[in-house]
Amino acid sequence: MSVAMASLAEEFDRSLGDPRTPGAVFSYARCAELDRAEEFPGEICDLLNASGLQQYYVPESLGGKLRDFPVPLQLIRAVARRDLTAAIAHGKTFLGGVSAWISPASAVTRAVADQVIDGAPVSWGLTERAHGSDLMAGEVHARDVPGGYRLSGEKWLINNATRGRTVTVLANTGGGPRGFDVFVVDKTALAPDEFNCLPEVRTHGIRGADISGIAFMEAFVPAAARLGAPGTGLETVLKGLQLTRTLCAALSLGAGEHSLRLALEFAEGRQLYGRGLLELPYAVRTLADAGTDHLLNEAVALVGGRCIHGLTGEMSLVSAIVKYVLPSRTDRMLSTLGRFLGARSQLTNVDIDGRFQKLARDHRIVGIFDGNTLVNLNSIINEFPVIARHAATPYDAAALRTALDPDEPLPEFDAERLRLASRAGSSLLRALPDMARQAENTYAGELAARILDHYQELLSELSDHRPVRVTVPRRSFVLAERLSLCWAAAAVLGISAHTSQSDPLWANGLWQRAVLGRILKGLGDAVAHPAGQDDALVDALRARLQQGLSLSLLPHRVAEGTSR
Repeated sequence: MSVAMASLAEEFDRSLGDPRTPGAVFSYARCAELDRAEEFPGEICDLLNASGLQQYYVPESLGGKLRDFPVPLQLIRAVARRDLTAAIAHGKTFLGGVSAWISPASAVTRAVADQVIDGAPVSWGLTERAHGSDLMAGEVHARDVPGGYRLSGEKWLINNATRGRTVTVLANTGGGPRGFDVFVVDKTALAPDEFNCLPEVRTHGIRGADISGIAFMEAFVPAAARLGAPGTGLETVLKGLQLTRTLCAALSLGAGEHSLRLALEFAEGRQLYGRGLLELPYAVRTLADAGTDHLLNEAVALVGGRCIHGLTGEMSLVSAIVKYVLPSRTDRMLSTLGRFLGARSQLTNVDIDGRFQKLARDHRIVGIFDGNTLVNLNSIINEFPVIARHAATPYDAAALRTALDPDEPLPEFDAERLRLASRAGSSLLRALPDMARQAENTYAGELAARILDHYQELLSELSDHRPVRVTVPRRSFVLAERLSLCWAAAAVLGISAHTSQSDPLWANGLWQRAVLGRILKGLGDAVAHPAGQDDALVDALRARLQQGLSLSLLPHRVAEGTSR
């Protein structure tokens, strides 16, 4: 993370106040009250608008402040570290607007940008009650009429469908891949009998979010409200998902950091069997494994966010990997830490204990957003042939450095470089042999070599893989999981090669060794924990906590505890 980005993240977090102050607008106590009441966090969203978060949802070319996608990733992460409900309620506007940002500029894209900058929520109308993630089966249709279209049908389980002023709607205009369009529907421009907001759906987590739906009854939408050329709606949505799936990583990173902070704080003063909890090897191993998973997730998210700029044409694969790895690994991390906290993980009072059960509930929905785990694994499976075919193709070293070096200036994002499928596989995977060789004489050298062996074995299996369109065998999903871990290893090696930090987490390759060992375990390769590694990792994370820093590879100061 560059100094400028760290400074921005620190300033933004400070503007939200100390979450430990009960009377603060965005405090843990207030979030718990809203959760019990199943009330929308409107006042918190107003505070986020006042802090300017929504301006980072809109590209600079349309009047906003979005130039580098890692910036909103870090800012949304800061919100999610406090409360996932608020992060989802506010951040959904980015998802709602993304179709406009990657479409040719027009009066309607500028109108959406102006609304977002003014703080108006925008919803993304994709899913339907009977079809879920099967977008091509969508039955909401737009009928050609003089001057525009008549929109009919129902979108359901849509975030901010009721509260949002504007909904970007994917509608069937003729059937088939080229028979869909995306329309920007301003509800204030519709007649009262042309639409109806559906009742809010009660959910186990994010209880205060507006999860509802909208029904259109021959609603008139002017022709100018269509985004892009006729028949490009499905392509626009699929490309937009490459961005939103990547930025969803912010939600998992925030939740993971929050849970890790709670577990470390709990362990600090806890006694068990007459000994401090941090004196028990099993407790330390549990915390170390959770911290390692969090750092693995961060490496994947950091590189994924930078790939939007540096390796734009590979985002179909990168976004699926990010969206698979982050939510699934964070869910497992929360499960592990829940057992670590014991009964306190289930209590609902407003102190440290009450926060854990809420964030565990809230995070379960992140894996469903913008394509669930199986959808993303299937997207990776679809890329197998091109990955295998181009495994030996030379990679662009400059573009790869852009993706891996947190201090490297990012080129301007060019939406026209997005592709529905990568044309040359993965640059990171193609570079993995070189990165493993470069790591030979480092603390992580042996682990990198073992991962490379797994990758080369995986390539052999991918070469023999035959695509199956309908009943995808379980073996294909296992291969996709292994490929994701190899990509994560390349991200770790790449960040390590381009970044130097003078703190205990980076000393002697500590975090790299821990994460690569964790990846090898996921690949089915037993790895012995070196003596003292778990204690050193936990101590490094505790030091960040005690110094008021984020639990991050590239930390910045956080507002938590500043009022004490």
